[in-house]
Amino acid sequence: MPRPRKPASPFRYFNSSPEGIRLVVMMYVRFPLSLRNVEDLLAERGIDICHETVRHWWNRFGPMFAADIRRQRVSRMRGFRQWKWHLDEMYVRLNGERVFCGWLPHCKRRLVQWFGQMQSSVRPVDAVS
Repeated sequence: MPRPRKPASPFRYFNSSPEGIRLVVMMYVRFPLSLRNVEDLLAERGIDICHETVRHWWNRFGPMFAADIRRQRVSRMRGFRQWKWHLDEMYVRLNGERVFCGWLPHCKRRLVQWFGQMQSSVRPVDAVS
């Protein structure tokens, strides 16, 4: 039985190290720098690359790094016991009047939509299944 293959590295065709590529891409994304500013900063550190290389790496590896960051963020959030995402409240304008709008979790795992004004009490409208 053949051994399962390792997934191929996305950096396999590049002569630069993966750490260097990650540094360049994250420097461009994290700070408000232009491609040429990143090129100049790296030139001061002794790394000689073109601004077009920065753009190419950003287009190629940026989505991969963003997915890794999202995955790490979610895995850290899952460490909490009550990890749930809720969109529960907002303000909308109805007939020129600002109204508080939100969702309440129902005991049978349904969401109940409710509206209410800031001064008045909350009143349920409809059940959404």
